Parts: sequence; C-alpha cells; structure tokens
Amino acid sequence: MENYRKSKTVEKPCPLPFTNLPADIIEMKVKDGSKIRNLMGYAIGKMEQDSVRQVLFSGTSKAISKTITCVEIMKRRLKSLHQITKVFFRQTEEIWEPIVPEVGLDPLTVKRNIPAICILLSKDPLDTQEPGYQAPGSFDGFWMETLKPESEGQAKRKQSGGRGAGRAGKQLRSVGQEESYKKP
Repeated sequence: MENYRKSKTVEKPCPLPFTNLPADIIEMKVKDGSKIRNLMGYAIGKMEQDSVRQVLFSGTSKAISKTITCVEIMKRRLKSLHQITKVFFRQTEEIWEPIVPEVGLDPLTVKRNIPAICILLSKDPLDTQEPGYQAPGSFDGFWMETLKPESEGQAKRKQSGGRGAGRAGKQLRSVGQEESYKKP
C-alpha cells in the first residue's frame, strides 16, 4: 500500500434499523470526537419536554462505546425509559489511486464493513417481543439479584477473619521494613 494514496471514501447509505419512527424524532449521531457533556445536555433537555417521547442514539466504529455510555447516563437520569438496541454493519468503499501512475498499477477499491449501533429510547412502551428490548429498571433488578449471593459470601469471609495475621501483623512487618532501609 506504500505505492497508493487514498483518494476518497464513500459511505454507502444505510437505512435506520427501526421502522415507523416519527418524523420529528430527536436523532443523536455520536461521533468519536463528540463530548458526552454536550450530547447529554441537549438530549436530556429535549427528553424532559412533554412533547418529545423518543430519542434515537446512533454511533459507528470507535463511537459505539460512547453511544452506549450516553444511553446509560440518560436511563439513570430519566427513569422509566424503554430501550431497543440494534447492532449492524455499515459498508464503506475506499478508493486508492497509485502514487505514480506510470508504473502500471491499477486503482484499488476496498470495501469495509464497519460496526454500528442504534439505540431507541422511549417514554412510551415499546414492543416487548422485539429483539434487543430492555424494560425500564430491568438493569438494576438484574444486578441486585446477581449481587445478593456475592455479598453473602463476603459477609462470611469477614466473620471468619479471612487470611493473614490481621492488622497487628501488618504493623509489625512495616516496622521491620523501616529498620531494614536505615543505613548504619
């Protein structure tokens, strides 16, 4: 590829994975360089209005994790939001031209499938049979059930004292180390 330079990148149009969305839906296109503070200020301000019922977050490639972070912040701020998540690929075409055309090299076309995510948040109930659906508050309930057995195991370890000599043993060791560092 050292004999080529990228002349242009064409992103193939990709329809949104959601159907029947209102025309006035708030669409937040998260980019890699987007500031979460700016995205959330706008999106939360819009969703707190009674007239806005849904918001759509979308991101590709490196911005996927930032998109998910924005959605999680939104769900914590505004309780009772229904969520549907769709993961898909967007196709891009890169056209590479030879640096020195006299050498006889042909232009190259490279097709790439870039991962993308779209997350629909709604104040109104959504189709629960839709793949990727999450009910409001289902995240907290799941983790509370998961953490109950784990916290019981931690309580038992604390009662039995765990391993080691305890606090007194640590104090003795630290005194010995101080003395070993002193020069005669």
